[in-house]
Amino acid sequence: MRVTPIACLSDNYAYLLVCPETKEAAIVDPSEPGPVLAALEQHRGRNGDVKVVAILDTHHHPDHVGGNEEVAKALGISRVYGHKSDKGRIPKQSELLEEGASFTIGSLLVRVLHIPGHTLGAVAYVVSREPHVPVVFTGDTMFLGGCGRIFEGDPPMMHTSLQKLAKLDGRTQVYCGHEYTESNLRFAAHVEPSNQAIVQAKARASELRKAGKPTVPATIADELTYNPFLRVTSPEIRKTLGIPESASPADALGAIRKAKDTFK
Repeated sequence: MRVTPIACLSDNYAYLLVCPETKEAAIVDPSEPGPVLAALEQHRGRNGDVKVVAILDTHHHPDHVGGNEEVAKALGISRVYGHKSDKGRIPKQSELLEEGASFTIGSLLVRVLHIPGHTLGAVAYVVSREPHVPVVFTGDTMFLGGCGRIFEGDPPMMHTSLQKLAKLDGRTQVYCGHEYTESNLRFAAHVEPSNQAIVQAKARASELRKAGKPTVPATIADELTYNPFLRVTSPEIRKTLGIPESASPADALGAIRKAKDTFK
């Protein structure tokens, strides 16, 4: 399968997902139409025609769905996916998803995970097709090296959602909603300074950004080594932030998120 990150707004990513066998495609989180439509034309110029058959929205925030109506109209798209609880909040939504739902884009199987926390209707799309390595679009629930702010959920909810993502095949490539990697890794280094995986991830992210490239994707296996929100049992993180050893993983995540909210 082919995944093309599309830079939108100041630091958002939309994505073009293409099935190489059938040329059917989907757009993930089209926050603004201009960059999305331009990227599609560039892709067609390099790889021949593709037919965009769906929009996949990870949650209802305008910086993820703001381009839905114009993109759907321009491309003649009738299938717009989002969680059932976001009905009325996602423009042009036609498909009301629940945990475990699945559908296809060409020969690609798309499986839905309900991952509330950032918003109550947040979903991830896990895409697989042998022999390709699976990918997951996580929206604003999990970033590279971080997680989203908890707006509509609570720490236990976010912890459960992140653990659901953490249990995916370690090879799964993570495509998230924003380019926050460098700032996330600065915080990770602050709370777990002896972790050499963070040092290596910071160097990689810096090199990519200096070259004008996105830091996405990383793998689930990578994230488990340096993302503090997947490492809530780390003694060093707990010591740095004064989190008691007896604190539950969900309470630890809440404390880590609170610290990240005010980190400069």
